[in-house]
Amino acid sequence: MSKSRILFVDDEIKVLEGLRRMLRPYRNQWAMAFVESGQQALEVLEKYTVDVVVTDIRMPGMSGSELLSIVKERYPRTVRIVLSGHSDLECIVKSVLPAHQYLSKPCKPEKLKAVIEQAIRVTQLVKDDTLRKIVSSLDALPVLPQLYDDINAELNSEEPSLQTISQIISRDVGMSAEILKLVNSSFFGFARHIGSVEQAVTMLGVNIIKSLVLTVHVFSVFDTKKSPHISINQLWEHCIRVSNLARRLCREDSCVREVADNACIAGMLHDIGKLVFASSYTDQYNEVLQQAREENRRIWDVEREALGTTHAEVGAYLMGLWGMPDDVVEAIAFHHAPVAALADYRPLTGVYVSNVLDHRHYIVNKHYVLPELDMDYLARIGLAGRVPMWERATQEYLEELRDGE
Repeated sequence: MSKSRILFVDDEIKVLEGLRRMLRPYRNQWAMAFVESGQQALEVLEKYTVDVVVTDIRMPGMSGSELLSIVKERYPRTVRIVLSGHSDLECIVKSVLPAHQYLSKPCKPEKLKAVIEQAIRVTQLVKDDTLRKIVSSLDALPVLPQLYDDINAELNSEEPSLQTISQIISRDVGMSAEILKLVNSSFFGFARHIGSVEQAVTMLGVNIIKSLVLTVHVFSVFDTKKSPHISINQLWEHCIRVSNLARRLCREDSCVREVADNACIAGMLHDIGKLVFASSYTDQYNEVLQQAREENRRIWDVEREALGTTHAEVGAYLMGLWGMPDDVVEAIAFHHAPVAALADYRPLTGVYVSNVLDHRHYIVNKHYVLPELDMDYLARIGLAGRVPMWERATQEYLEELRDGE
């Protein structure tokens, strides 16, 4: 099996020497190259297939942001990571679009290794080269037109409200994913993973969000007219319900906070691959949804036949590139088939069960076949006896929602 090729770019020779020494234990796993400029990096990329580029931001001549923008255009399959000692607002904003992830100097070797390994690992989720290029090239997910107008109006007001901004972002899957991606980058150095949009907005503050939306234009508008077979509003409402249900079920099972937080994040983002398909493979995905409806088949079965992969795998691939925790990526990837996962992560089980129960109890579209819980899987991990409690908790939650309408 060939080694993964990693390219490190920094104009400071001492930094490169430090990286070389720090990563020496991994030389049997990776073929590593160390160069001092963006131009030298492009010369390497012309000669070799590079899996991951790790670059500083501020460099003479070609900046790291400029380098990553070129890499994104010419070599879209290559994972793009920033490793920089600069954490000012200007650097962050300029790096948002071309980079998949952001790391701050100094960075411990275990952290750097873990980030690179995850980036390499998630590429195995999607086999089709064309699709991998499209997903890897995504800067951000498109947002609903009305919510895009709402966030712009609020940010342009005399005194933007963090609470209002949070409420708007929380109503859109694309905005939520991008804000969570940014706030969990090590540029900000928060001690734990932030799983709440409200927390993320509070921690980022108005100025950073304003720069992202009004200056960098990190959000693009989703053209709902081109995708008549998918309701983004219904998709997002389902994701919110699954997210809340997953947290509730984890609480019922007395899970630790990290497990509950990861289940909540994964529930919110578990169908994000559908948004990728609808925005990047619009015509093909319209046909997929129409076929699933006419033949009363599971959407992910038709997706695999027509596109070679499913929304679960595509969503997990993108979230893995963006640095979401492994438990979250695993839960997204296998939320339809947990038995195929490499490990029995509790976040995965919470999201899987919540997704099935929401589809069964909150029926929006009767044309699609309803999923069933895999009782053999639940019995294998010792949780089959929890199903009646999960059913009651789901019914109680959905009744609370209906009473609040």
